Amino acid sequence: MRIALITGASGVIGGACAKALGEKGYALVLQYHDHPERAQALVKTLPEDTPVLLCHADITRENDVTALFKAIEQRMGRVDLLVNCAGVALPQKVLGEVSEAEMDRLYSVNVKGAMLLTKGAIPHMLKKEGGAIVHLVYSASKGALNGFVKAMAKELAPSHIRVNAVAPGLVPSPMNASLNEEDLIVFQEETPLGKLITPEQVADAVCYLAEAEMVTGQILSVDGGIVI
Repeated sequence: MRIALITGASGVIGGACAKALGEKGYALVLQYHDHPERAQALVKTLPEDTPVLLCHADITRENDVTALFKAIEQRMGRVDLLVNCAGVALPQKVLGEVSEAEMDRLYSVNVKGAMLLTKGAIPHMLKKEGGAIVHLVYSASKGALNGFVKAMAKELAPSHIRVNAVAPGLVPSPMNASLNEEDLIVFQEETPLGKLITPEQVADAVCYLAEAEMVTGQILSVDGGIVI
């Protein structure tokens, strides 16, 4: 049975990815930092025969990430697939109003966290001579993470480890809680396909990249054409 680690499992995208991969027969390790009640509620929605391990960890701290992978090794044996959904977004305000602490938090979670998780997953995947990593890229940290994905894809390809990313459009979620109904309507009208993105549509893209054997180093946009 293939084993997937999904970070940010207490969020709507992480939850959708867990359900989609559970339906495909993966055993799941669900990492969360905040809202343990959401992660616990998610488990009840998964297929009954899905092996699940819930883990609390701060992905911005290397000691936490090391402990996370050690727990997986002890309980599950390995990681075949890393789906990094953990992420934060800046408040909806101009740069002059963004605090240094908010900037640090954004890059710490979205970039440093992705790097630490990739570092932790590599030894697991080297042991089984292959694996897949899919990062979700958000907000102003997108450029940095896109570059990291491509660099890691090139570095790890000889070891049969694929590294890709999904860049979702606006998915209504607590991450975007600062947006009101009017904001969402405007964003929908500006999207060429005329719809907002659902968590399930993002999960479909993640599942594709998880199993596309000859796809690596790619940033797959699921945004309704907003960046055309």
